[in-house]
Amino acid sequence: MKAAALSAARAGIIACLTCGLLSRPAAPEQPGYCPRCGASLVWRRRHSIQYTWALLIAAAICYIPANALPVLGTTALGSTEFDTIIGGVIFLYSTGSWPLALIVFIASICVPIAKIISLVSLLVSVHRHSDWRPADRTRLYRITEAIGRWSMVDIYVVTILVALVRLGNLATIEAGWGAVFFGSVVVLTMIAAESFDPRLIWDNCGTRRA
Repeated sequence: MKAAALSAARAGIIACLTCGLLSRPAAPEQPGYCPRCGASLVWRRRHSIQYTWALLIAAAICYIPANALPVLGTTALGSTEFDTIIGGVIFLYSTGSWPLALIVFIASICVPIAKIISLVSLLVSVHRHSDWRPADRTRLYRITEAIGRWSMVDIYVVTILVALVRLGNLATIEAGWGAVFFGSVVVLTMIAAESFDPRLIWDNCGTRRA
């Protein structure tokens, strides 16, 4: 039988969630504040798993209309056309702009669903008290947290087009409901990543071998 791996929590060391400083609080029951940035110290975020699950479920629900409803409505010479995200990708590819189509496809379709799947897998591993490769799972969380904001590229494009193309009856571009739901997906997944406490990954490290 091997001894349980020594973690920071077992050693009485707490990490600041704002600046990452490791410190040893004088009173473990009241960690106090970070000596470097002044942020409040907590051993673990309260209800972190419940909040993350709720946000991910809401994001998954919004993901369906975000791709089914049009994100952009273009009116030109009296006729109006509506485009979904995947429709825009197909249009860009068919017109020869395949690099831009690839960027939109990855940022607007692949990244949000990949982020949801990654966070769900981390939550399931915490629920199952898994001690499998905690360093790799923590790295996966950091990558997921970092790339989530790049999904906003579609919203930026829609915002710029709506602001610039205002030519009365000749041409007008308006945002569709798909853009609202897509923005909701991005924001919800970003908040879900922030609400998840990655230190939970390490709480079960070594418990099965003990």
